[in-house]
Formats: sequence, structure tokens, C-alpha cells
Amino acid sequence: MALANDLRKGMAIKYNSNAAIVLEVTHRTPGNLRAFVQCIIRYIGTGKSADVRFSSTEKVELVDVTRSALEFSYNDHEGYHFMDPETFETTTLQKDFLGDAKDYLTEGMSVEVLYVEGRAVSLELPPSANLKVAQSPEGVRGDSSNNVMKPAVLETGKSINVPLFIKEGEIIKVDTRTGEYMGRA
Repeated sequence: MALANDLRKGMAIKYNSNAAIVLEVTHRTPGNLRAFVQCIIRYIGTGKSADVRFSSTEKVELVDVTRSALEFSYNDHEGYHFMDPETFETTTLQKDFLGDAKDYLTEGMSVEVLYVEGRAVSLELPPSANLKVAQSPEGVRGDSSNNVMKPAVLETGKSINVPLFIKEGEIIKVDTRTGEYMGRA
């Protein structure tokens, strides 16, 4: 048991007798009222999200979470395949489970998978990924008055805005949290 004040993003709790993962936590102290903790949780069994409010002194039951470092191998019609670098076991995760994370996966990339009660519940990417520019139109020379951007399609199929000087075939660094260009790799 832990206090609601101690909840953090990525923790697993038992709420209404169901296991749930904490997606977001906000501590609030409104004017003349008692402090409370506002959480957005996702139920592991159903995948549905809920907005929950706890008193700051309320006790919450924690669920054991195990983290496993895996490397992305490849994807096919069955799903996305990851390998444990220590045991060489393969884990397959479905496209809908990965969500936007699939836009940043390249061969050999290390990711962290969270398991609750033996079931994969979320995938954590590194903060940035080095991706190759697959398609990008040429920048017009006179368009460089300010921070002018152009669209580019990356090797994974994701489309982002990059500066005019980036050409096809270059490897760039992309922020996996926001999807924005960070610089050349």
C-alpha cells in the first residue's frame, strides 16, 4: 500500500479490483479545499482509460511491475518482433499495442517493455531516435529568411518537418515524445 501522493507515471495500481497503469498524475490544491491527486489510468484488462481522483492521504494498492529491456528485430504480418538480448527469446507485440511508437522503431533499437501480472502493458522508447530521411523535396534557395521547414518522410514512413538543408539519405535525430526534428545525427 502506498499513499496517493506517491503515485508516479508508469506505476501499476489496483483500482476497483482491476489492475491499471498510471498514465498521468497531477497534484492539485484548490483554494480553500483539501489537496487531492488527479490521475489518468488505463485498465490493463480492457484497455479503457479513466480519470480518477484520490485524496492525498488515501492509500492505494500497488501491483508489481517488471521491466524488460528488449531489442527490436523486425516486423511482418504477425506483428512487431522483439528479442531479449540476454536470453535470445522473441516477443511479438501487435501494431495496435505499439501505437505511435512503431513510427520510431529501427532494427536493433533498445526499448523497455513494462509487464504487469505477466502481461505486456506499455512500451517505452528512448528519448530520441536516429532515422534516415527517405523522401524530401529540395529546398528553394531564397526561402531561408527564417526558420523555414519542409516535409520529409522517414525510413519508417513517418512524416515530419525538417529544415531546408536536410537532404534525402541523411540520418537525423528525432524526439520520440513529440515527433519533432532535433538535429543531424
